[in-house]
Amino acid sequence: MEVTRADEQFNKPYQKVVTLQKKYGKTGSVKFENGALYIGDFDEDGVKTGLGHMEIPSGSTYDGTFNKGLPNGVGVMRFPDSSRYEGEFMQGWFHGHGVYSTIDGMKHEGEFRGGKIWGNGLMTYSDGSSSSEGYFQETKFREEPCKENILKSRKVAILARRCCEEVEGTCEVAISVEALKD
Repeated sequence: MEVTRADEQFNKPYQKVVTLQKKYGKTGSVKFENGALYIGDFDEDGVKTGLGHMEIPSGSTYDGTFNKGLPNGVGVMRFPDSSRYEGEFMQGWFHGHGVYSTIDGMKHEGEFRGGKIWGNGLMTYSDGSSSSEGYFQETKFREEPCKENILKSRKVAILARRCCEEVEGTCEVAISVEALKD
């Protein structure tokens, strides 16, 4: 499929060559007024849906699945301080199983709810002290075995990385943006 149009915001013509792996309305890119950039699938109404890559002005990036304009499903979010979350999202929040890690080596493998560590998981500390395995809820912790949740979180993180690689491959190979000469 080949799509050619004038970019309204930058008033420059460009051409996109896209290969769709799934039937969504459109695939393309848009730069928002706040400086955010999105490359990926859109539904018929222009809402981010399907696989995509989002760059946020703060320096954070997200690669993964979108639904109704928000990260939803599995994906990888990277932050400017080099921390990252690989796992499940719901309506833009870390929600479900995943792995959150920081540059200094701290890592939580487990459940998240509404963007917070919440549920069973394993917290590994960067200072080498003993890991904490159990149930986390806000600032409370209850030690208990939860190996199944930890394993599921690791598997979901692997799926999220694979999805991220698929998005990166789509953005680099299947979507090529070339400026047209007048």
